[in-house]
Amino acid sequence: MSRPAVRALAPYVAGTSIEEVRRRFGHTRIVKLASNENPLGSSPLALAALRSADRLNLYLDDAHEALRERLGQREGLQAENVVLGHGSNEIVNTIAQTFLDPGDEVVMADPTFSLYRLVVSLVGALPVEVPLLDGVHDIERMLAAVGARTKAFFVCDPNNPTGTVLPAFAWDYLLERLPADVLLVIDRAYAEYLDTPGFEVAKVVRGRGNVIVLRTMSKAYGLASLRFGYAYGDRESIDWLQRVRLPFNVSRPAALGAAAALEDRVFLEKSIALNAAERSRVTGELRERGFHCYPSGANFYAVTVPIAAHEAYEALLERGIIVRSGDALRMPGRLRVTVGTHEENDAFLAALAEVAIGEGA
Repeated sequence: MSRPAVRALAPYVAGTSIEEVRRRFGHTRIVKLASNENPLGSSPLALAALRSADRLNLYLDDAHEALRERLGQREGLQAENVVLGHGSNEIVNTIAQTFLDPGDEVVMADPTFSLYRLVVSLVGALPVEVPLLDGVHDIERMLAAVGARTKAFFVCDPNNPTGTVLPAFAWDYLLERLPADVLLVIDRAYAEYLDTPGFEVAKVVRGRGNVIVLRTMSKAYGLASLRFGYAYGDRESIDWLQRVRLPFNVSRPAALGAAAALEDRVFLEKSIALNAAERSRVTGELRERGFHCYPSGANFYAVTVPIAAHEAYEALLERGIIVRSGDALRMPGRLRVTVGTHEENDAFLAALAEVAIGEGA
């Protein structure tokens, strides 16, 4: 009964849960470094706002005009330049439903966030995947892959699963050469962790048009379970997305929590500082031990392992450490590891050392 495009899909596979590891191994202490969550928890201001949520029996607001206005002002834009979503993943899906026809081509990196390939294929469009160069988007080759049937061009920056960042000169090169009739989709789920932004959102939105910049509050603000994402774009692109998105796709609790979190500079700055310090410390130690890590601008890193990635992943699970196997992310020979607290990161380093010693590395 399902469509051929659905039958051909490889389903999205989420990271292993704490509950699953507890059932399998009986561990009482489990460290989850698999899903790029904030190890400090959630914004306290957001939690306070959620505790005060009321009138949940009513459909109160579908437009969220004030919240969109606040988000727009952060980038020098207006509410008309902002669309909200049930997480940024929903907006990726809405982009595919809004702009892609069967047979259209969409240029993207390989590996990158697997949802792009899934939603593009689901509408009958064709992913055109260009291998990374030293773990980074190869913009020159990606532009060379643009043809008459190219409808969209996806860039995940920092890239998931490698954590690598596109340098400013590569952004300039891309923005100068990408045809104006190709929709540019920039996924910046990890933007808060960047040392330098690489480009100005407002300048790109106003200057180029035909662009959508994805953001989320799941990572740095610690609101993953709340499911709140948003996107900036030129007014025409955002207007089309507003027409296609589901009504009331953002719940009242999500909107309240997001609005409060935007005011929580203390929590955000603490989260960014912890991530920067621990990412530098852990990847530095891994490199000293002989493991290769891509330079990361996110809250995770991709590290080589001396055995097959799925074997290392399982060996770490047995020790109560949850990471992501690169085999599931089209990144064989590596693990993707979230930056945790100092204690969590030390637990991972100790467990990985046991695995490496067991393999004679």
